[in-house]
Amino acid sequence: MAKHVLIIATSADKLENGHATGLWLEEFAAPYLQFEKQGYKVTVASIEGGDVPIDANSLEDGLSQEILDTQTLLKNTVRLDQVADDSYDAVFLPGGHGTVVDFPDSETLQRVVRDVYESGNVVAAVCHGPIGLVNVTLSNGEPLVKDKQVTGFTDAEEREMQLESAVPFLLESALREKGGKFDGADNWAVNVAVDERLVTGQNPQSSERVAEEVVKLLN
Repeated sequence: MAKHVLIIATSADKLENGHATGLWLEEFAAPYLQFEKQGYKVTVASIEGGDVPIDANSLEDGLSQEILDTQTLLKNTVRLDQVADDSYDAVFLPGGHGTVVDFPDSETLQRVVRDVYESGNVVAAVCHGPIGLVNVTLSNGEPLVKDKQVTGFTDAEEREMQLESAVPFLLESALREKGGKFDGADNWAVNVAVDERLVTGQNPQSSERVAEEVVKLLN
């Protein structure tokens, strides 16, 4: 039976200061294509359903046509709460600054992540995607990330982007506050942390590696 992966995308198209944002396309596309090539069933959902906003800055020159073509998968997506009760072998959270708006307060996202993890399955996230893990509490009352090796968009990278005042909180700092053993590398370096069934990547450059680690765990 084919493995079933749920990818959850942001529905937010701007930050609180009005800065236009959304999903970072490559962070969705590269993992999706790897999962598809493995023959996995992939469900693409978003917090609010409908068309997923794509950060225009992620559509830079040099993207392959294969990556660009995945934009069609982000049209008219299913709303997360409509597929939250299905069974998944893995849940994957791609980033983009839109996630800082709607991931932290989504109780449905938190429940899905907790259920997948406590079922013995894989939870993965990349770049700003791990902001969806910050408020996940396991059934024992402990934060999901407590005492686990994790990474994500670093405070230094946020400052380099000059968006540290536009986000509700800095991801690296928040993961550390929840007890995560944060492993940060140089800005924009490929960096992935794997702690048993939890896989996190630091930035867009880490998307491929995160997907590869998910595939290893699922296979």
